[in-house]
Amino acid sequence: MDAATTWICPMHPEVVRETESDCPICGMALEPAGAAPQVGPSAERIDMTRRFWISALLFAPLFAIAAGISDFPAAGWLQFGLAAPVVLWGGRPFFVRGWTSVVSRQLNMFTLIALGTGAAFLYSAVAIAAPGIFSSPPPLYFEAAGAIVTLTLLGQVLELRARESAGDALRALLDLAPATARVIREDSSEEDVPICHVSAGDRLRVRPGEKVPVDGTVIEGDGAVDESMITGEAMPVRKAPEDAVIGATLNAGGSFVMRADRVGSDTILSRIVDMVAEAQRSRAPIQRLADAVSAWFVPAVVAIAALAFAAWLAAEDLPFALVAAVSVLIISCPCALGLATPMSVMVGVGRGARAGVLVREAGALQQMEKVDTVVVDKTGTLTEGRPAVTAVAAVEGFAEADVLQLAAGLERRSEHPIGAAILRAAQEGNLDIRDVDDFASAVGEGVSGREGTRRIALGRESFALAEPVPPSLEESAAQLRASGATVAFLGVDGAAAGLVAVSDPVRDAAPSALAALRRDGVAIVMATGDDARTAQAVARQLGIDRVVADSRPEDKKRLVDEFRSRNSCVAMAGDGINDAPALAAADVGIAMGSGSDIAIENAGITLVKGDLAGIARARALSRAVMRNIRQNLFFAFVYNAVGVPIAAGVLYPFTGVLLSPVIAAAAMSLSSVSVISNALRLRFRKL
Repeated sequence: MDAATTWICPMHPEVVRETESDCPICGMALEPAGAAPQVGPSAERIDMTRRFWISALLFAPLFAIAAGISDFPAAGWLQFGLAAPVVLWGGRPFFVRGWTSVVSRQLNMFTLIALGTGAAFLYSAVAIAAPGIFSSPPPLYFEAAGAIVTLTLLGQVLELRARESAGDALRALLDLAPATARVIREDSSEEDVPICHVSAGDRLRVRPGEKVPVDGTVIEGDGAVDESMITGEAMPVRKAPEDAVIGATLNAGGSFVMRADRVGSDTILSRIVDMVAEAQRSRAPIQRLADAVSAWFVPAVVAIAALAFAAWLAAEDLPFALVAAVSVLIISCPCALGLATPMSVMVGVGRGARAGVLVREAGALQQMEKVDTVVVDKTGTLTEGRPAVTAVAAVEGFAEADVLQLAAGLERRSEHPIGAAILRAAQEGNLDIRDVDDFASAVGEGVSGREGTRRIALGRESFALAEPVPPSLEESAAQLRASGATVAFLGVDGAAAGLVAVSDPVRDAAPSALAALRRDGVAIVMATGDDARTAQAVARQLGIDRVVADSRPEDKKRLVDEFRSRNSCVAMAGDGINDAPALAAADVGIAMGSGSDIAIENAGITLVKGDLAGIARARALSRAVMRNIRQNLFFAFVYNAVGVPIAAGVLYPFTGVLLSPVIAAAAMSLSSVSVISNALRLRFRKL
């Protein structure tokens, strides 16, 4: 189903409808399943606000009459006239939802409100219409019924406002996308069109200060693009032809033409929004506790109210019996209990998205705080994931720039990844790269050619050199190989001119990120498909003690299963297709945002920036959300555990304290608001 046309319950995400309606389980209004830009308060909030203000205006004189000006003959009927529109019109949504709950056999908070206000209003109506059936003039509870409805409406307005603000994270993400794009037509004319009219393959112009409309590739010109909203990297990234650009990022300088590759729901921004929205609706395992309690909560409350009524009636005190029963029904609000977990998850997932931690399911968020072992892939996770020149050495008579320049001239016509790294290093150094003649490539050995009158070769020692390697160069080569680098010798007319070392460099943030995890008591294990020498070299740089090299996908999964069998809570961090089985098997799978789609699909958490420091942020987020959920559940449980007995009149024989239905209504409304307000604190949590 299209998220834009489906509706879902914020408390019961299993309830999905294709039309706007109320949840048959809890009675709450369903909300759009996807995120939509905020254009003002919802229709439900507008309706509830109108009902609240009109009810409040009518309740004010009703309360004044009940408080002391009730000794004139028509006082009772005047109270009835003021209370009737408040209860019957203002409270109509509660009676409708209460009746629906009975019909569907899914008793909820609106069942209790409808029973409580209905009983107080009907009792008072009978008391003024037929006072003779009572042995003495009966008290009226019109003001109690009116207060319950008015305060409940206020609570609904506050709750709706808070729930709408909880979706700010998604709306902020949606607002990042530009509204229009500048399309270049076949006749070279340009036109600004709505973003929804852009198709894959269209040519788009992006001028300085404009946002990139969709995901695509630069085909002409260049620019400096600020990608911080996606990657978290503060510095703009230079974009040239053939470079990929991401929709909604800002072109800080330069002008370029791009080809639209992914549009609409296929863009990275749309996928992030969908992932966050889905995670906000997912249920954390701790929710089962609230679900189990809610299943018997309302029937138990009705039974307690009936027992309180019967006990006070047996004491021949009908007014007290009614007050106790109504107070029990009103104060017992299961809404706070039901909202305790989903509200914290919703706000926490949004907070994580702003910090570059995309949570795909609430279960992963709950488990993250328990993780004691992290298994990490090497390539693309601990390292950058692409070869780079890490060292250049030259013999006497040559400069390092000369060695790199000659090597790049050879590799210009090569398709090997190492050759691409050498060429990239020379370009970044602004070296003059010259073409070579008689280019030849020997698979597994190296490349050769002729530059002017000189024959040059790059590759293995036996291929590139006809003369012995100078001792100083041999020593440098040995040290570089020990660090895990691949060494290519450069020979000029058979004599050694120098060497170029290429390796997959360690990510800048990896050492500090792993150190932070160790301080937190987390064990780090590297699992990689690389050979043992390369893996050990990287492990030494990062202080990783346990390394499992030459690992195939099934080996990584077996390693995760081994730790889990020892009752460890395991997180697996990886970026490739070969990591997918282990990501799925781990208690928490963590994918790098720069990795493959399959890895991301099998992970519960994705780090947008692909930075291991995100694991520490994810743990901080998990702790904050779970602490918030426990606080909310504590509030809900304790509130009802204390409030229900007092409302039933347990303390009255000893202290003379009997909870008024008006106070019960105020407490009931504030309980839900307090839970939501506590959850909203997560928006400002530092990670």
